Amino acid sequence: MPDYLTIATLPDSQGHNHSEDVQLNQPQCDSTKPNDIRPNAIKPSAIEPSAVKHESVAAKQKQKVIFIGLPRTGTTSVSVALLEQGLKVAHMAFTKEAFMQADAISDAPCFSDFKQLDGLFPETKFVYLDRELSVWVPSMQMLLSRMLPHLDAKTGRFHPIMKRSFRHSFGVGLVENPQDEQHLIDCYQRHKTEVLDYFAGRHNFLCIDVSRQGALGQLLTFMGLASATNQQNFPKLNVGRNVASWDEYKHPNKISANASGPEKRKFFDYKL
Repeated sequence: MPDYLTIATLPDSQGHNHSEDVQLNQPQCDSTKPNDIRPNAIKPSAIEPSAVKHESVAAKQKQKVIFIGLPRTGTTSVSVALLEQGLKVAHMAFTKEAFMQADAISDAPCFSDFKQLDGLFPETKFVYLDRELSVWVPSMQMLLSRMLPHLDAKTGRFHPIMKRSFRHSFGVGLVENPQDEQHLIDCYQRHKTEVLDYFAGRHNFLCIDVSRQGALGQLLTFMGLASATNQQNFPKLNVGRNVASWDEYKHPNKISANASGPEKRKFFDYKL
């Protein structure tokens, strides 16, 4: 599984390499509501005093977009599509520097930490990625079958931030069988409800299903990168048992999940 195994086993903020470490009722996500689309172009903006910033770096940053859908909801397709739009993209981010460098961030820890990230980056736009449960559940079961040995709190090789996200959102290490169908359905519905309740009435929030016709055009319009008539579709990546598309996709705008900066590989200080 090159994608997660290469991204999620990078050194942590202390420089350690953790490959050596010990029909369903769903909340409705109506992305066609007028207030879900805010056609303001992504532009440089000053981060508010409460937002995270490097002590030695000016506080001018581009407005960001953070994708808070769970794994297997299209995070790779979104990431590749935005690379092609000229944005700097981090598919997973485990350091402050990765967040600071990227225009768009997805996957861990965004799906578990969206409330904290909203406080740190008040000008950011948030996008929830929805997917039919009948498709998502078996896809997530397949992913967990590969990931679980590496998510073990003591012996798993994944980055601590990755482990924390999966423990928080899927109960990994806390429940007997994280791959259980009903457990995953409950996790998905709980996360979706929390997201929709938290962002209710917000103009910097969008909900899309990347498999739907015109979803990419809808996202680009929301981000101010295309007109409302744009009906482009997302590329179909990371489909089926293929979980390596991001790692295999080469592009100069890819931001390392473990990018090092003025504070080396430190992550934010907040707690979930």
